[in-house]
Amino acid sequence: MSDHRLPQPDRPWVMRTYAGHSDARRSNELYRKNLAKGQTGLSVAFDLPTQTGYDPDHVLARGEVGKVGVSVAHKRDMHQLFDGIPLDEMNTSMTINATAAWLLGLYVTVAEENGVDRALLKGTTQNDIIKEYLSRGTYAFPPEPSMRLIADMVAFSVNEVPSWNPTNICSYHLQEAGATPVQEIAYALSTGIAVLDEVKARGQVAEEDFPKVFGRISFFVNAGIRLVEEIAKLRTMSALWQQIGRERYGVSDEKMLRFRYGVQVNSLGLTEAQPENNIQRIVLEALAVTLSRDARARAIQLPAWNEAMGLPRPWDQQWSLRIQQVLANETDLLEYPDIFEGSKVMEGLVEELTEGARAEMAVVEEHGGAVNAVPYMKARLVESHRERVARIEAGEQKVIGQNSYTETEDSPLTAGADGGILTPDPEVERERVEALAEWKAERDEDAVKAALEDLATAAADDGVNIMPATIAAAKAGATTGEWAETMREVFGPYRAPTGVDNASAPGQRDQMEEIRRQVDATSEQIGHRIKILVGKPGLDGHSNGAEQVALRARDVGMEVIYQGIRLTPEEIAESALQEDVDVVGLSILSGSHLELIPEVVRLLRDEGVDVPVVVGGIIPVADAERLREAGVAGVYTPKDFDVNKIMGEIVELVGQRAGAGAAA
Repeated sequence: MSDHRLPQPDRPWVMRTYAGHSDARRSNELYRKNLAKGQTGLSVAFDLPTQTGYDPDHVLARGEVGKVGVSVAHKRDMHQLFDGIPLDEMNTSMTINATAAWLLGLYVTVAEENGVDRALLKGTTQNDIIKEYLSRGTYAFPPEPSMRLIADMVAFSVNEVPSWNPTNICSYHLQEAGATPVQEIAYALSTGIAVLDEVKARGQVAEEDFPKVFGRISFFVNAGIRLVEEIAKLRTMSALWQQIGRERYGVSDEKMLRFRYGVQVNSLGLTEAQPENNIQRIVLEALAVTLSRDARARAIQLPAWNEAMGLPRPWDQQWSLRIQQVLANETDLLEYPDIFEGSKVMEGLVEELTEGARAEMAVVEEHGGAVNAVPYMKARLVESHRERVARIEAGEQKVIGQNSYTETEDSPLTAGADGGILTPDPEVERERVEALAEWKAERDEDAVKAALEDLATAAADDGVNIMPATIAAAKAGATTGEWAETMREVFGPYRAPTGVDNASAPGQRDQMEEIRRQVDATSEQIGHRIKILVGKPGLDGHSNGAEQVALRARDVGMEVIYQGIRLTPEEIAESALQEDVDVVGLSILSGSHLELIPEVVRLLRDEGVDVPVVVGGIIPVADAERLREAGVAGVYTPKDFDVNKIMGEIVELVGQRAGAGAAA
């Protein structure tokens, strides 16, 4: 056999689709169908209340229940979610971070109540809290206790669930937040170091078992459209991770040193304009994580072509699964050794990225490591995203169908009555609130109270591993909100930095001169500097767009009020009143716009705040019309990529409202 072919083709990676919506029953049906179609692992999407530690009946859960994932409030939900799915055979990935300890506790509970030994469980909890502060926003507790929870889960998994990946360092959302390849590598590996150091410091794993800790740290990366650069990025991450293992932690076992990663390819680059172009983007990005055998993903989930428009339907997710199956089963990419070995281009790119990543990791170390460097990293990501947006606005970075080749035929993919997306049943939230009340009425209240008291005692003692008390609470019948509230009472509140205040001045000031003049003129007209309140109602933590709007508003001369994520409509209306703002900009990407936006508008009217309200997010056309009918002055979706144009329209709205007020 020649050395340019493998003796036997490689086994394909684990194939998943990121799925879950509404309730456990509906999601279980979806999982069974996906497995029947050839999916080889599960990837569970949880709704925002579950991700952030709130029950369906909490005020912050309003409009968010079952929207971006499945609602799981207690062990009965978890039983129903995996009904008929053998947990001793399944490889389950759970995209969960702040409440990861709780969801793993529920998973262990369901397995054991079904007669499955916890030691047989295989899968992953994402459980990367640092990227939540930097990009995704579904944190629940302050950094230090959150890192303690991660370390406790790592120790518990290594000691008792040896095939479980307790944390999945997630650079995916860093790229979505604007990270360059160098930043994505540096911040992800720095996070890995922070987790490993925390585990070592807590001393719950025997010294001789520490290589197992290193070997169970996995990664969840992003692959963008710059194919060659993305391949080089992953080869760089693999080499640097192995070097960290050998030099910093003394790991010598080659199996433990492997850079193990799963991937979802880039959603940031998916466009609402000409959405059919997203398919070729997804295929090319899938190649970036499969072509290089030495840096091939161990698990892949591909987004659906229509994610910039709304929630994908089962058929859309099937299409993404079929892309993977064609790559693995019809092409010959699994038949060869690494096809980039000896490539001058690849070696040069890897060297370039390695040098840049090491330098950036050194800066993170100077700030005291990844936990202490969160404000620094957040500001750098906001700046990098600003530069990306500016390149697209200027046409320097081409996005086909959006800022170039915009002439198009109507897409038959979006011509149906559903507009090409899935709309969750609006009754789900009411059903889930009623089901929660029924659960609480049926359970042993004394047992739950005792379990939560034990949980609080464990949380207050930094030397205790949180997992035994968490599993005991899950088995007693406690709820997601009760577990998280118990922890909040012990750990205290926290609000992450926005990155806007610390971001440097823009480099492309000439592109903003005209809009700055408009801001100055309108500010003079109304007698003070235009003041905009940028708000994110509900639990949606996708703050990248809101941050860019707030940053650009500041850059063009407006006074900006931006307090970050997770505000109730009442808090936003009160802030608009107290700050005496001239315009309110709201951002929602979770699908809860029809519930929360009209409520903000109503409350503003009740407070006598007569200012224009504009909205941005993933908002279907029909929903945009309903928002305008509710009093919204402007609706912006992913097709509206020109932020300067948005700023100009906002200034016009302020001027028109001031003119109408003067005339009255």
